[in-house]
Amino acid sequence: MNITKYYKVCILLIMGSLGVLLTPDAAGQQYEVGVGLGAGTYTGDIIRRIDPTQIGIQGTLFGRRNFDNAWSLRGGITVGRLNAADSIRPIDPVAVHRNAHFRGTLVEASAMMEFHFLDYLSYHSYTRFSPFGFFGLGYSVFFGNGQGYEGELEYKSDSYRVWTPVVPFGFGVKYKLKERVFVSVEAGIRATFSDYLDRIGDEKQFAADEPKYVDRFEEIPGTGYTGINPNGFNFGNSADRDWYYFLGFTISYSFHQVKCFNY
Repeated sequence: MNITKYYKVCILLIMGSLGVLLTPDAAGQQYEVGVGLGAGTYTGDIIRRIDPTQIGIQGTLFGRRNFDNAWSLRGGITVGRLNAADSIRPIDPVAVHRNAHFRGTLVEASAMMEFHFLDYLSYHSYTRFSPFGFFGLGYSVFFGNGQGYEGELEYKSDSYRVWTPVVPFGFGVKYKLKERVFVSVEAGIRATFSDYLDRIGDEKQFAADEPKYVDRFEEIPGTGYTGINPNGFNFGNSADRDWYYFLGFTISYSFHQVKCFNY
């Protein structure tokens, strides 16, 4: 599936999810609204593994519809800060010379199905909590500032923007604090279709004005000596895409009395 088709699928899914969330109530259904707060980070050409020292804050606003004691549909908007820099924890000695860095704000719209492993909603349940998993589709826009290699900003603005479909999935634990109040802790993973969140990528729309993969050494004018060409350290892994991650807490409120669903 190409990006254009995936984009259309994401939009249709999100619109359909909103329609389901906003349709009139039926017996045995429960609606919630909630907010969340946590931290976010990314992996890509600057950070290859999750680095707790390079994280940003994130928040979310969502609505949820519980179809029964196991399945729920959640639609929401998430806003987070992402940042990374070669200077903090370079992946190798060459990354020190590359000196790439970025930071910015990401806005995501998504629709996800949640599956709860324990019956925590029923009045007759012996537990007030349940682990759960979730998966879905979404679309993100990233507004960033930074540089992909040393010297790039001498001829180019530091601001850029990236649009990408995402595949969100993850897991968490939910707890019924009161009959209409629920809290949870969850870890979410987003697989993107872009390699340019960190400003280092091979997307065609950026290739025309990027002096990529030129000789790493050049003659220093007027000296006769050969020195490092910073453009030569403009490198990344073109075989993969960027990912980002969220970890946080949510609290939600139910507008309908919690019922014992029948399977």
